[in-house]
Amino acid sequence: MAVKKYVVRLSADEREKLTEFIRSGKRSAQLLTKARILLKADVSEAGEGWSDSKIAAALDTSVANIERTRRQLVEEGFEAVLTRKYNPNSARPRIFDGAAEAKLIALACGPAPAGYARWTLSLLEEKVVELNIVEKASDNTIGRTLKKTFLKPHLKQQWVIAPQASAGFVANMEDVLEVYQRPRDPQRPVVCLDETSKQMIIETRAPIPAAPGRKARHDYEYERNGVANLFMMFAPLEGWRHVKVTDRHAAVDYAHALKDLSDAHFPSAAKIVLVQDNLSTHTPASLYAAFPAAEARRLVERFEWHYTPKHGSWLNMAESELGALATQCLDRRIPHKSTLVKEVGAWQDNRNRHHVKADWQFTAGDARIKLKSLYPQFE
Repeated sequence: MAVKKYVVRLSADEREKLTEFIRSGKRSAQLLTKARILLKADVSEAGEGWSDSKIAAALDTSVANIERTRRQLVEEGFEAVLTRKYNPNSARPRIFDGAAEAKLIALACGPAPAGYARWTLSLLEEKVVELNIVEKASDNTIGRTLKKTFLKPHLKQQWVIAPQASAGFVANMEDVLEVYQRPRDPQRPVVCLDETSKQMIIETRAPIPAAPGRKARHDYEYERNGVANLFMMFAPLEGWRHVKVTDRHAAVDYAHALKDLSDAHFPSAAKIVLVQDNLSTHTPASLYAAFPAAEARRLVERFEWHYTPKHGSWLNMAESELGALATQCLDRRIPHKSTLVKEVGAWQDNRNRHHVKADWQFTAGDARIKLKSLYPQFE
């Protein structure tokens, strides 16, 4: 039996999304067929693992289409398979060329005409002709053109906007900055906590190592093998960090990471000064979800809790340490969780052996000058 070059292995969450995608019936027939192909070709425990010929017969499609769908999943990712792309080789003539398209986008992003809260497709249809951007255009054509740039002038989009004169933001910011100005105290170590994820990738063909005059070569084909979560615990004044690898990033996983931090890494500390982001799981409630009340309370009292402001994760030094981890260790294909644990462990041990620290210089005084717009103003 021939070995598949592109293996479809879906997670439970991805299978659920595909099932809902098909059930809604609000997509093109082409995308619905792709979703059905992925479900039939899935070789996970919950999948059916059908052959291409069997799928082709059941869905009345071609084997070539099935191969293309497999390849797109592996090379471009799950979301790309369910998104219809613009075909530059389409026979349909383009009404909006590069210059006209740029003018249309600028128009749609500008203020709407008097009497209207926002641009509509019909208003844009009239305006592009009035301004001689194009000779004629339908609202359908304008909608397709804007869709390529994810612009929908009839809708509003929520976005993270830097706060202006936010007392809550500056209160949390100055609280964290005050913690970073404290001198080192072995009895009250400052520890920053953050988390990230890493997708496991299996090579489908053995890489060719580098040789004189030739770079190392990795085949562009690969197989997805799940996702692992990484908790970064970083004590910047101690020159110490620890990365805990877990299967998930639920409240219980966070609680066990704090227990390890308290009882395994800093058991003799009087109290641990904890700096972390405002994630929903980063609260004392997670400890009560994982341990009996007495144990949870003991752990809560082991920490002095400090939070970076919402949309202010740059204040968490663990985020910078995760950046170093990503570039120095994770920027490659790692096939299994066991390999990830081994490689991350070697990276952290080397950093700890050299006592790599963080020298934070930004103070509350600097913030009051450079981030003046964030502070409420008084006469």
